[in-house]
Amino acid sequence: MPTAFAEPRALTAAELAGAPVRWPRPSVLAAPLIVRPSVAAEAAESLGLLTVGDLLGHLPRATGESRTIAELALEETATVLVEVRAITSRPVRRRGMKPLVEATVADGTGVMKATFFNQPWLARAYPPGTRLMLAGKYQGRNRFRVNAHAPTDAVSGTGAEGEGAAQYPATKGISSVQILALVGEHRAALADVVEPLPAALRVAQRLPDRAAALGAAHFGDHEGGRRRLAFDELLLDQIVQLRLREERGGDRRARPLDGPATLSATWRTELLPFAPTGDQLRAMDEVDADLARERPMQRLLMGEVGSGKTVVALHAMLRAVEQGGQAVLMAPTEVLAEQHFATIQALMPGSLITAALLTGSTTAARRREILARLASGELSLVVGTHAVIEPPVAFADLAVAVVDEQHRFGVRQRAALDAKARVGTVPHLLHMTATPIPRTLRLATFGALDVTALRELPRGRRPIETHVCSTERERARAYERIREELRAGRQAFVVCPLVSESEALNARAATEEYERLRTGELADFDVVLMHGQMKAADKAAAMERFAGGSAHVLVATTVIEVGIDVPNATVMVVEDADRYGISQLHQLRGRVGRGEHASLCLLFGPRESRRLRALAEHRDGFRLAEIDLELRGEGELTGTRQSGLARFRFARLPDDAVVLEQAYACALDLLETDPGLAAPEHALLRDELARHEREPVAA
Repeated sequence: MPTAFAEPRALTAAELAGAPVRWPRPSVLAAPLIVRPSVAAEAAESLGLLTVGDLLGHLPRATGESRTIAELALEETATVLVEVRAITSRPVRRRGMKPLVEATVADGTGVMKATFFNQPWLARAYPPGTRLMLAGKYQGRNRFRVNAHAPTDAVSGTGAEGEGAAQYPATKGISSVQILALVGEHRAALADVVEPLPAALRVAQRLPDRAAALGAAHFGDHEGGRRRLAFDELLLDQIVQLRLREERGGDRRARPLDGPATLSATWRTELLPFAPTGDQLRAMDEVDADLARERPMQRLLMGEVGSGKTVVALHAMLRAVEQGGQAVLMAPTEVLAEQHFATIQALMPGSLITAALLTGSTTAARRREILARLASGELSLVVGTHAVIEPPVAFADLAVAVVDEQHRFGVRQRAALDAKARVGTVPHLLHMTATPIPRTLRLATFGALDVTALRELPRGRRPIETHVCSTERERARAYERIREELRAGRQAFVVCPLVSESEALNARAATEEYERLRTGELADFDVVLMHGQMKAADKAAAMERFAGGSAHVLVATTVIEVGIDVPNATVMVVEDADRYGISQLHQLRGRVGRGEHASLCLLFGPRESRRLRALAEHRDGFRLAEIDLELRGEGELTGTRQSGLARFRFARLPDDAVVLEQAYACALDLLETDPGLAAPEHALLRDELARHEREPVAA
């Protein structure tokens, strides 16, 4: 990541000897930011610009091209760099209006009149010879109505006429041009920016110093400066992630499950209805190695759609049970918990172990029975929603916990799960996700976890044909294909983005589509409806009819996105498919193709959609995850944007993948040579790390 400003001229010995000693003053950056008028001050505060340091850390998002006077078109909104030739203030006849300020301004291509409203003091503030940046609208007859302005004398580096001008994230009350002027006003404070990185690291990585990077980000090489700041941010994050990985146990310990495989071996070799894949066997071995240690397992099991994550999870839970412990599987929704419970029962023919399902819909009597059997140790395994971590739930000896779609659970919920183990211990924890996560995002978000990826599909899985349907003719043909499959004894999903119709959104709704299909294209077949707003009993009844084969078509919202396993279903129809991300569409597609028959996925949406084209062209979930990250960003891909995991202020993923890899390598090296960052040369980095952990930045 070397930049053009990364290698300043080295000073001679004589210059160094004669140079004055000056230390950065952090207090200058901590000083309150003074913004006038009050409306601009309030707007700046809403942007988080409270101190001088906040302002200097508020980087321009782009360099916009300024226009020359000769290039301006009628009614064009533009930015121009000009010099004041003459300026006057004259009264306005309308009562209550302040005097109007008009300035004759020029650049190398022409002259025009610039008009400023309600700011009579500008006639004194901008005398002839002042260079200005003006943002506004060209109104013809050589007149320019000014919306925002700032003198460029203090903002050197904005370029000449027609060149680039920094464009800052702004809001109502304070413009990009005003922010640029503020940055110019406080430019001298760059000299007080503390450099957190040791000199040896900067030299080895050919990095500019932080003050130079901030200056470049505002006034010169915007992208080069931003990348150095992104490196700092990612380095700190990777140090935190790697420390968590090494120290996540801390004083905590888990019960080592290192006894001989008895129940689990019998299940795997004699009772499991199919032979595990090579990926599943490798994952089981990695889990066994984790469980044998006193340090709590923290592993992320990342599986392609239909790759068999539940088999690996059940193996981990059986390892706990065969050694006298208990296990729990926690899912984010009742539908998913019910499906996991059904899958586990199918994978364990007979009464191999005692297991139960616990959700918010469990009856009071059944709940009391489950809680009593868990507390006594009679019940070995429980599957459920967050109901399994509520205060009344007590385990006799919880040894292994599996958390599915773990990003949907908060820190407090996972802490409550830890608290369910015996006093002085925590359970071994296996996280699962059906979203393949690119390495870039894994390093940034899940770096504290060991990662196992299941890429190999179980034997017998058939490929799924995917087609984008965008015309009425294609829709008619699609429904003919659906009827062909239904007549052959197969089943179909129809997924809609909404529960009921919305006037504000032009999208098909599940309830209306259900009524339309059962009396229209699919009138000869049994159609059922399921969505998240239905009563739990009604959802269970609909799912039971469809899974049992008595219903031919299930119309649903994305409540069926993950966990639903109906091998006889061979058609997935997604209405308004362009409203979903690639990852979600791939999950939906994974609900079919789970049996012996070839399957079909029909995406109704615009053919020009990059997301839909990607689904039609690719079947590999890991490749689709890379494309999804490129199109949507890291928070949306994992569903964590609202929880603050898309947290970087300067870094942009996946654009900064190379910077992230560089930061990861440096963090590994630093912690290997100085785990506590106790060396004198790491003192400032240690301080910066403390601030980073104390004040995480959310996007």
